[in-house]
Amino acid sequence: MIDDITETEPLTPFRRWWEAAAAREELAEAMSVATATAGGAPSLRMVLLRGLDERGFVFYTNFDSRKAAELAENPHAALCFHWKSFARQVRVEGRVSVVADAEADGYFHSRARESQVGAWASDQSRVLPDHPTLMRRFEEAIARFAGETVIPRPANWSGYRIGPDRVEFWQELPHRLHDRLVFIRDGAGWRRERLYP
Repeated sequence: MIDDITETEPLTPFRRWWEAAAAREELAEAMSVATATAGGAPSLRMVLLRGLDERGFVFYTNFDSRKAAELAENPHAALCFHWKSFARQVRVEGRVSVVADAEADGYFHSRARESQVGAWASDQSRVLPDHPTLMRRFEEAIARFAGETVIPRPANWSGYRIGPDRVEFWQELPHRLHDRLVFIRDGAGWRRERLYP
């Protein structure tokens, strides 16, 4: 049951569930991110949660990616975390904003050097003629930054923050009588509601 969630806001219990999942599951930070065009056509992919604070949930990507193009048209997204070993999931919906440059720089420089180089080598979501082309670009980027101690963050690479308006906690129970608790943004605070499974 979700009786362990006594808080009046969703981020504290989310952190507790996430930390428990991280102790048992590889990639507990993996989340599906749903975006949609201005016309409402949806798309979905897995990314990694790379930041969480009172402002929301952060992931990073290339501004030339499909998800970035859709977020430019329609700045709303939905997230879903699923932790199989706990039979739990959390769904998040909210408005999306770009993180500050300093925040993006900090995360970019925390990544492995090869991942930083990879951000320069990839034209994310563009047509790639063949894998050797990508590997050639990667080797060129390695050579380009060989003498550099700090690789600059590409201007088209940054992060997005989903400011939650709705956060739903789901716990699997027998007979499909699952437990669901949702927090809905209500002015400056939150409203809690139980939902039928």
